[in-house]
Amino acid sequence: MVQAPPSTNTQTNTKAFLSSSDKKQHLETWLQNLAEQIISGYRLNREEAITLTQIAGQEDILLLCEAADRVRQACCGNVVDLCSIINVKSGGCSENCSFCSQSVHHPGEASPIYGLKSTEEILAQAKAAEAGGAKRFCLVSQGRGIKYNSPKSTEFEQILDTVRQIIAETNIKPCCALGEVTPEQAQALAEAGVTRYNHNLEASEQFYPEIVTTHSWNDRVETVKNLKAAGIQACTGGIIGMGETWEDRIDLALALRELQVESVPLNLLNPREGTPLGELPKLDPYDALKAIAIFRLILPEQIIRYAGGREAVMGELQNLGLKAGINAMLIGHYLTTLGQPPERDQAMLESLGLKGGEAPIPTN
Repeated sequence: MVQAPPSTNTQTNTKAFLSSSDKKQHLETWLQNLAEQIISGYRLNREEAITLTQIAGQEDILLLCEAADRVRQACCGNVVDLCSIINVKSGGCSENCSFCSQSVHHPGEASPIYGLKSTEEILAQAKAAEAGGAKRFCLVSQGRGIKYNSPKSTEFEQILDTVRQIIAETNIKPCCALGEVTPEQAQALAEAGVTRYNHNLEASEQFYPEIVTTHSWNDRVETVKNLKAAGIQACTGGIIGMGETWEDRIDLALALRELQVESVPLNLLNPREGTPLGELPKLDPYDALKAIAIFRLILPEQIIRYAGGREAVMGELQNLGLKAGINAMLIGHYLTTLGQPPERDQAMLESLGLKGGEAPIPTN
C-alpha cells in the first residue's frame, strides 16, 4: 500500500544535495533516510524516481547502490533466487523485436534454428540445471505465442506433458515463456504445475514501438493479466540499453509495479550482430548499476533478477549488482548466448555472504 509521502520533498532535497559543496555526505544521509522510508512502506512517485536518475559519477552511484542494497536486505533477505532456462524452440520467429537474433526479419548468423525439443532432451537439461543449483527451470519458445498456434498443433500439449514430467522426476520447479496466452491456456499451465511464467514488457509503453511493431505493448500486458488471473506468478521485466531514456526506464518500473508482477528480470542489452540494435555500444556498467538500484527503490519487495547480458556488460563488476538491489540470477546459458559456469556464480554469492535458493514472493 502506498503511504503518505515523507515530510521532506524528495525531488527538492535530492537536487539540493546534488549541488551542495559537501554533497557526498548529504546525499549519503538522504539516501539512507529514503531507504528507511521505503522499507517502512513509502513508495516513490514518478517525479521522485526521475530525480534519482540525476545522480551521476561512480562514487555517487555507489551511494545509491548502498541505499538500494539496504532495501533489498530488509525486504527480501540474503537469499538469491536462482533459475536456469532452455530454448525449447529456436529461430524463424515471426516477430521483429529489434534486439533479437531469432527474428525471421533479421536472423543472426550465430542463432540456431530448430523445432520443439523432445521431452527427454528438456528433462535432461532440467536435471543438469538442478545439479547446478537452480531452483527453477524455464522452458522458452520463440514466436508471438501459443495463443496463435494452429488448432492442429500439438506443441502446447507436448510442453504441458514435459512440465508434468519435470515435476515427477526432479525437485526443480518448471516455468514457461511461450509468448501470449489466452485465459484458458493460462489455466491449463497452472493445472499442469506451472507457478511462474516469463513474459517481459521489454520497455516502456512509449518506447515499445521503437523496438517492436509486429505486436503491441498492450498485447504483452493482456497476457500478464491472464497469467495472474490464473494464479501464476508473473516474471516480467525488460531490457536496459536499447536506446531508451531514463524516463522510459522509470516508466517501465512503474508499469511493473502497477501490474504487481512478482519477478522482474533485468536484461542488459548484449548487441547481437545482424539485428537493428547490433551496432549500439554496450551499456556502461555504472549506468546498469544505477538502473538496478532505482528499480529496487521503486520495487522494494519484488524479485529483481540479473538476466541476459550481465557477464558481457558487467564483466568483473558483476558482484556489484548483487550489492545494488539484485536478489535473483539466471545461471547457466541464455537463449542464444553463453553464460558463465554455475560454479562461478555460486562462488560469487558465497564471497558476498549470499545464498542461492528461492527468494520470498512479494506480498504486493
